[in-house]
Amino acid sequence: MKKTVQRASVLILLAGIVACTQETKENTEHMTSENVLLEEWKGPYGGVPAFDKMEIALVKPAIEKGIEKHLKEIDEIAANTEPATFENTIIPYEESGAELDRAFTYYGIYSSNMSTPEFREVEAVLSPKISEYNSKISQNEALFQRIKTVYEASQKTPLEPEAQRTVELIYKRFEMNGANLSEKDKKKYADINKQLSELYTDFSNNVLADEEDYVTYISKDQLGGLPESFVKAAASAAEERGHSGEYAITNTRSSMDPFLTYSSERALREKVWETYYSRGNNGDEHDNNEIVAKILKLRDERVALMGYDNYAEWRLQDRMAKNPENAMDLMLKVWPAALARVEEEVDDMETLAKKEGENISIEPWDYRYYMEKVRKEKYSLDSEEVKQYLELNNLRKAIFYVAGELFNFEFTPVSTDTVPVFQEDVKVWQVSDKTSGDIVGLWYLDPYARAGKRSGAWATTYRGRTELTGNKPVLASNNSNFVKPAPGDPILVSWDDAETFFHEFGHALHFLSSDIKYPTLNGGVRDYTEFQSQLLERWLSTDAVINKFLKHYKTGEPMPAELVAKIKKASTFNQGFATTEFMASALMDMIYHTTDPDKITDVQAFEKEQLQNLGMPKEIPMRHRTTQFGHVFSGEGYATGYYGYLWADVLTSDAAEAFAEAPNGFYDKDVAAKLVKYLFAPRNAMDPAKAYKLFRGRDAEIDALMRDRGFPVSKK
Repeated sequence: MKKTVQRASVLILLAGIVACTQETKENTEHMTSENVLLEEWKGPYGGVPAFDKMEIALVKPAIEKGIEKHLKEIDEIAANTEPATFENTIIPYEESGAELDRAFTYYGIYSSNMSTPEFREVEAVLSPKISEYNSKISQNEALFQRIKTVYEASQKTPLEPEAQRTVELIYKRFEMNGANLSEKDKKKYADINKQLSELYTDFSNNVLADEEDYVTYISKDQLGGLPESFVKAAASAAEERGHSGEYAITNTRSSMDPFLTYSSERALREKVWETYYSRGNNGDEHDNNEIVAKILKLRDERVALMGYDNYAEWRLQDRMAKNPENAMDLMLKVWPAALARVEEEVDDMETLAKKEGENISIEPWDYRYYMEKVRKEKYSLDSEEVKQYLELNNLRKAIFYVAGELFNFEFTPVSTDTVPVFQEDVKVWQVSDKTSGDIVGLWYLDPYARAGKRSGAWATTYRGRTELTGNKPVLASNNSNFVKPAPGDPILVSWDDAETFFHEFGHALHFLSSDIKYPTLNGGVRDYTEFQSQLLERWLSTDAVINKFLKHYKTGEPMPAELVAKIKKASTFNQGFATTEFMASALMDMIYHTTDPDKITDVQAFEKEQLQNLGMPKEIPMRHRTTQFGHVFSGEGYATGYYGYLWADVLTSDAAEAFAEAPNGFYDKDVAAKLVKYLFAPRNAMDPAKAYKLFRGRDAEIDALMRDRGFPVSKK
């Protein structure tokens, strides 16, 4: 279960677009008394969500009833007159809210995977109510005093390790959410949270609206350079939108990225680029500039109530980085090397363009196109050729193979007659231990982009496993936005998309391998939780995966050795673009949250000025420009946390070298056993720094990261 103080931010981060439905009191009471969204899950595997019975009309009454029930449970814990102990305070707190958790599962599906105008109306009303509910718990004085009593007692007489960490995490969470404030400041804190919840929903809605509304349609004579698979998918996307005979470039990364990589139509590349990077910044009803400024101001006001100088200082205290200075220090160690590499990449591109008779300066909409040309010239490596060996079904078999080798997991298809799904393209697999046959959980895959589904790729759990809740099978999910192919065609993806597929599966493995006692320990530390998933990306390029699963979609022949050699030789190619694009967003995230918000009167001007101060190359945009930076402004999960991908990549590169140095490389059983024992199974039951040291025998070092990216390693 996700614990209560976290629920609002989790849901708001997932949320899409919103407003409200009206019902009579009598109708609402009838619906909540028989609401399937609140019911205990039935069927095999310890019960599964009734996705085949979910209806939007049931969402609002289910969430409201679940909130009412959970607040009553909390009040009962707080009203206990017995002296506070772990058993009578922390345990019932951990067990509370089961009905609401079930309702939130369906809510998350609607907001992330299947948003509609009808649901967005419901979401607009529920968002502030969820915020108020969270505040009622985090600011429940009687509850907090009982938690504080248990915490203070545990500091004198420590509990067993998992109980001790659970108490400390819960206490810290309440403290960070204003539990020690005066009654006056608590009310102000709660009011700010309510305002923020509405702004987060508005921000998400605006980005999704621009992704849905801005579609570029092109004609047959504008298809120059585009691969056949992309053309077919674009034709299918256009037909779905009532533009038969045309080709749709949708306003999502999965469509934009390949178009900019292959289209020979420079003016069209510029148009598609401008459309994509202008999301939330079109000066219309979906513009996010004013929303961003309000969010920054409210966040700053809220943490000032607790005596913090800025939002980043408050947010990072329970992360591995501990403070914004440490996070910035890491980024600024890598930044100069990335900028230097960009200069080299741009020079290579412009030289090649001149050879082809194009005397141009590289613009942002040219980068991917000429990057691909340089890749072919330097390494004789054609990304489209590589894609012929990256068929999605084979990649799925590859991740199952890796899970079997490292985690001893076996995946077996499950009929949707047995386990309901929320959309016909979703598939389900049973996950078992290969040796014992014990069921570990279920894995759901929702692979395709569609209207109402948020962009990107992500992993989530419908149910985590804990000893306290009976060790029921984990229900894990991966969600992607691959462009659905024309009927009968294969799904061919880029190397980057294949890495992302492995990455998100790494999150699922983290969920599935959990071995913990208490629900709070199923959470994570933001600059650590990306580590496990980033590490799993490394297995895509191992010999076993390449030889067994990277097969030509037509001939079935494995990827030729010479092509594999080219891929490995080009492994550090384009690291200037990849690192700079990401780090610009990460640096801006930290700058926004360490700057007095009164100085940010014009978001666009501030973004431009700060990027200039950083020496941002004009040829590259931030990966997520401010008005579309959902990680940071559609919720608080990644706010001042986007640097965490780089922090985690330091661990990733260092851990990958541990496997590379092992007798049996990336499939070494001893290293894999330590990986599972210390870095996957404990989830947040152990301090991340301690866990990594137990795995590696020392702290992680940045040198491995610099080697990975082909950057100079500083001399010690």
